[in-house]
Amino acid sequence: MSQTNLRESPATQPAARCAPARPAPSTILRTTGVVAVLRALHAKHYAPVIGALCEGGVLSAELTLSTPGVWDELPRLLDRFGDEVEIGVGTVTTAAEAGTALDLGASYIVTPVMVPEIVELCAERAVPVFPGGLTPTELNAGWAAGATAVKLFPASTVGPGYINQLRGPFPELQVVPSGGIDVEDVPAWIRAGALAVSLGGPLLGDAFKGGDLRDLTARAHRVRSLVEEARGE
Repeated sequence: MSQTNLRESPATQPAARCAPARPAPSTILRTTGVVAVLRALHAKHYAPVIGALCEGGVLSAELTLSTPGVWDELPRLLDRFGDEVEIGVGTVTTAAEAGTALDLGASYIVTPVMVPEIVELCAERAVPVFPGGLTPTELNAGWAAGATAVKLFPASTVGPGYINQLRGPFPELQVVPSGGIDVEDVPAWIRAGALAVSLGGPLLGDAFKGGDLRDLTARAHRVRSLVEEARGE
């Protein structure tokens, strides 16, 4: 048998599968540049905090699945805040979890790791998705799979200069840093080219421990101001 006969001819090879279009970032994310990551003892505590964030101009809230009660509270929160705030689901690690979140109306999906099935599912349903990664290999895999942007996690271990280094081999890569970022660190990340910045404890402070929600609103205002100032430089 000839070498040629050992290979399939072009006519007999299976057709290449077209990847779904990459979901675009929302207008809210592109405008505000901030995602608030919410973790509490139970998701029933989320509503007042989301309200305080909204007053301060932070209009994107990520509900983490490490908090009990997210599936029950997500529809209620969407009914209450959906006209002003985009509410996504984070700490998603399986396609089944992503499917449940999408069926309940989540505005976007965030993962701590790169799971191709999650990215593909969100792309097929045209919902923004932000898979997590740290190394160039992990981040490129998420982007190549069709992510809206990749979640650089944990971002504090590498610093804003890491985005500049990534721009060399991956000039089109969109990045949302998350993990260990303080409020005053936000401008450096925005100047480095981050699409947005994901903030947890440094933004939320003691809001889930009985703290004054007016202080949370003030921190939200501060973060928005820092983003706008950095973008204007």
